[in-house]
Amino acid sequence: MTLKIDIDDSAPPYEQVRARISEQARSGELPVGYRLPTVRGLAESLGLAANTVAKAYRALEADGVIETRGRHGTFVAAAGSAADRELAVAAQAYVERARRLGQGEDVALAAVRDALRAAYGE
Repeated sequence: MTLKIDIDDSAPPYEQVRARISEQARSGELPVGYRLPTVRGLAESLGLAANTVAKAYRALEADGVIETRGRHGTFVAAAGSAADRELAVAAQAYVERARRLGQGEDVALAAVRDALRAAYGE
């Protein structure tokens, strides 16, 4: 696993760690079941505080990207499961909100495309 933190990046270091691990897990570069470094080990290798890496790991676990197995370590979680369910719930909530605001499908979809472009830099 290779991670680099860009000190000139406007995103905070924990968000950079979270985003890069998430991207590598999604792309398959980090396969399901891959054991991640310990919080302290990764923090040391990146020159970050342990709390910074711990915050990224907590966010990744909440997103369903990784799972902690107690003393056995932290691993890349199986794709799908919790993350897919959470995404479906969020999408449904968005659709309901757009309808309550009186927006049609075309306007709602355009707003999602704009948000995706902004978030993923496309």
